[in-house]
Amino acid sequence: MHPYLIELASLMAIFAFAIVSPGADLAMVMRQSLMSGRRAAIVTSFGVGTSLMFHVTYTILGLGLIISQSITLFNIVKWCGVAYLLYIGIKALRAGKTDMTVEDASAAGSVKRQSLLKAFGLGFAANALNPKAVFFFLSIFSTVVGAHTPIPVKFGYGLVMASCLIAWFVGVSLFMTTPKMRAAFSRASQWIDRASGLVFIALGLKLATEKAA
Repeated sequence: MHPYLIELASLMAIFAFAIVSPGADLAMVMRQSLMSGRRAAIVTSFGVGTSLMFHVTYTILGLGLIISQSITLFNIVKWCGVAYLLYIGIKALRAGKTDMTVEDASAAGSVKRQSLLKAFGLGFAANALNPKAVFFFLSIFSTVVGAHTPIPVKFGYGLVMASCLIAWFVGVSLFMTTPKMRAAFSRASQWIDRASGLVFIALGLKLATEKAA
């Protein structure tokens, strides 16, 4: 198998846990669907996905600059990534069940019409202003993606990740806002967090045991 496909598969295996784990983006899309309707929620989903490319862009360009200037500095950044991965892993293991119960405004006939620009902006801002995303992408790109992988290939990884993120949240907008699906997701949320925690801790340990470049 081509090494780039292996890198992409590794990225997506890790990213899949991040996508389904309850967080600010999921809460935003859920609320949009319930309060402003599916149309607004779908546009918000595209905002979240576009914002992901914002994070991927400065992560790729920043890592490239750091690598070209100082291997020592790059390794310091990687150790920061180790610390962050272990932190979010332990936090996920300790997390309790997430309550996804939100009042459905559509059922009460009080759905608020929202402009497409505002809906997109809400999704973009929710992800772009989340400091956790900065460390997450820095961590997984410095861990999984090789330093010599061409920048266009790295951007290709980002596009695949963004597309999957958009597809997931569009699915949330369409299917997961029904009471039964919210209840099922709430019941499974603790196990999702635990699985995610183990993955992030394992990734952090892998990064910690790798030899310096």
